[in-house]
Amino acid sequence: MFSKQEAQQLKKEFWTAFGKSFPRKWILYDTKVKDFSFKFNAENKKAEVSLDIEMRDEVYRDAYYNKIWSLEDILKDYIGEFHKEEFYTLENGKIISRIWVEKDGVSVFNKNTWQQIFEFFVEKMDGFERFYYEYEDFIKDV
Repeated sequence: MFSKQEAQQLKKEFWTAFGKSFPRKWILYDTKVKDFSFKFNAENKKAEVSLDIEMRDEVYRDAYYNKIWSLEDILKDYIGEFHKEEFYTLENGKIISRIWVEKDGVSVFNKNTWQQIFEFFVEKMDGFERFYYEYEDFIKDV
């Protein structure tokens, strides 16, 4: 087990190593749609790449989620099998809609699995981005 400070330091090293290994500007929050963003997440037992739809207005959140969901088969071509949850609860209690892919058996705290996480991140985020750029006009037309 790591102390809180050691864990923070390892996470900082992880993200620095990822940035140096794959120096690329990702879309992430720059989708031009408020509260519609792509995210990387690395934890103790898994890594995730997600599309988070975080609008407080449920009507808009639902509309964007359903736009993406209407393209389900196409999205699978870009990122493979994925998870989806229309009413996903974050740790802080906020309800969002989330579509994500995950890789189990890796850890931000195990440097031996970092390369696997980095490659997973690049492959899946690249797929999400290509999908978004291809269908951006359709998705934004809410």
